[in-house]
Amino acid sequence: MSPEVSDIFARLESSKKSYLKTKRADEKADVLGPHVVKLPQTAIPDYIKLTKYQEFCWRTLGAFVRLKAKPNPKLEQSLLQAHMKMRPEEYVSYVWMTTIIVGVASAVVAILLGGVILSFLRIDATLILVASVLLIAIPPILAYMVLTSHPASVAKKRGRDIDKRIGAAMGFISAMASADVNVDVIFKELSRQSIYGEIRNEAEWVTRDTELLGVDILSAISSAAQRTPSMKFQEFLQGVVTTSTSGGQLKPYFLQKAEQFEKESKLEMRSQLETLGLMAESFVTVVVAFPLFLVVIMAIMAIVPGGGGGSGATVLLLYAVVGLMIPVSQFGFIFYIWNMTKEASL
Repeated sequence: MSPEVSDIFARLESSKKSYLKTKRADEKADVLGPHVVKLPQTAIPDYIKLTKYQEFCWRTLGAFVRLKAKPNPKLEQSLLQAHMKMRPEEYVSYVWMTTIIVGVASAVVAILLGGVILSFLRIDATLILVASVLLIAIPPILAYMVLTSHPASVAKKRGRDIDKRIGAAMGFISAMASADVNVDVIFKELSRQSIYGEIRNEAEWVTRDTELLGVDILSAISSAAQRTPSMKFQEFLQGVVTTSTSGGQLKPYFLQKAEQFEKESKLEMRSQLETLGLMAESFVTVVVAFPLFLVVIMAIMAIVPGGGGGSGATVLLLYAVVGLMIPVSQFGFIFYIWNMTKEASL
């Protein structure tokens, strides 16, 4: 056994009482609740700060947002699930200020562009007015919609990452549970494993609640279940709390969940392989065979007299198929397959 592996098992030895205790500034004091954690020498706390632009938005519109904005529990939950360390009021002020800036910039561009068109081109003023109104209205609406849905989008991305890695993480948890390691130590060690992606971040928050805030492990796991964006991980955490409070044993539960997620992972991989096979057949039919027949038919129509080639429309359509349709369809299939294989490799 290599020294690195033996060192890992030495750190996971559950019989060492010092490993199971929280390091405190005063080991003699029996402190309940929040306590002082002994940080490494020269270490300083890491404060959460807004960016300069976000701070500007908050200082400019913070009072107005507090007065006019309604409570938004859905946005608050999305920010928690996305691990975006901002209060809902701060994010709302950021969204509103960005929307206002985009609207003003769109109005300036529309006015300047409309004046240039009226000065140099003879176009109906009504058409220019309609185009200017659309140019003024569409960009701020799009900016507001994108920024409002951004936390939920980040949360869904984190949820997909958790779902892809949960099988491997359950193997790690069940292996530690088989060695009779306590639940809080399991989550603490899981928070040190970067290969588990967002599951590691969820475990870090559980460890933060227990060791820094003094919350008991079951309450910390219950809070993590409420804020996680993955339904699979939420079900697993709720099962941990239910099993513990009902007097059950966690070791069989961890082993059962590891086996369950392993089977689900195999089924998902089989489904992805079938999807890739279907996409390959569609690629040959839509991107290879159909454009080839279309190009041949259009080339013959352009050459044969009376086939429509004299007007040049057939030749122009042939250029569009060869130069636009085929490359776009190929890149679309490539991007879709790349994105699918990328999510599967998480």
